[in-house]
Amino acid sequence: MNEQSPSLGGQVALITGAAQRIGAQIARTLHGAGLDLILHFRRSSAAASALRKELEANRLDSVRLVQADLQDRDAIPTLLDQIRTFRNRLDVLVNNASTFYATPLDQVEETQWEALLGTNLKAPFFLSCAVAPWLRTSRGSIVNLVDIHGERPLKNYPIYSIAKAGNAMMVKTLARELGPEVRVNGIAPGVILWPETGLDAAARESILDRTALKRAGSPQDIARTLLFLVRDAPYITGQIIAVDGGRSLQQ
Repeated sequence: MNEQSPSLGGQVALITGAAQRIGAQIARTLHGAGLDLILHFRRSSAAASALRKELEANRLDSVRLVQADLQDRDAIPTLLDQIRTFRNRLDVLVNNASTFYATPLDQVEETQWEALLGTNLKAPFFLSCAVAPWLRTSRGSIVNLVDIHGERPLKNYPIYSIAKAGNAMMVKTLARELGPEVRVNGIAPGVILWPETGLDAAARESILDRTALKRAGSPQDIARTLLFLVRDAPYITGQIIAVDGGRSLQQ
């Protein structure tokens, strides 16, 4: 028997780092499923505006943009005001915003520690705490974008790996703290979009060779998994799904 997925019409999602790459595809997928969106961006104003125009061509007045530096705790009230004035409800928080760059031990600086833990751990934690009352009311959910390197450290990226390991524990901790009203889960992407710098063709081929499916994934793979967690998984919480083509099966 085919069971129809529940409707998400009238619900609202806040997506951080939503203007480009995986965040933009998550926005397209959730919007297509009926959610109205609050799209956060930091610097990508033009990309965010283009995405809102694209989405609102299908449904007017369904997207709100908000610019903020999430490392600044004073930015959180701005996000809360946008939630309040947009629909005064929140059903889904997607903690997608992230910073990623190498920090070799012989070059590491304290400012890098603060920046990488700030975007990947501090900001999503305090934002989740701030919106928890709305999510409790709606019996909503949180989805964190974690990383397979939160479990398997990436060479020359120690701070990033540490931050994502903390992000993974945040998923489990918040699931306990916010249950039973709010579900909290994570997605750990593997090779989805290559970093813009730092990997030559040989390095990419080596990574794919250690992936069971021998190919990269796509942002749609992440977005579809996220939609499943939001819409079709009412008895799943505190879990992190690896969407990595089998990369985590090998060293």
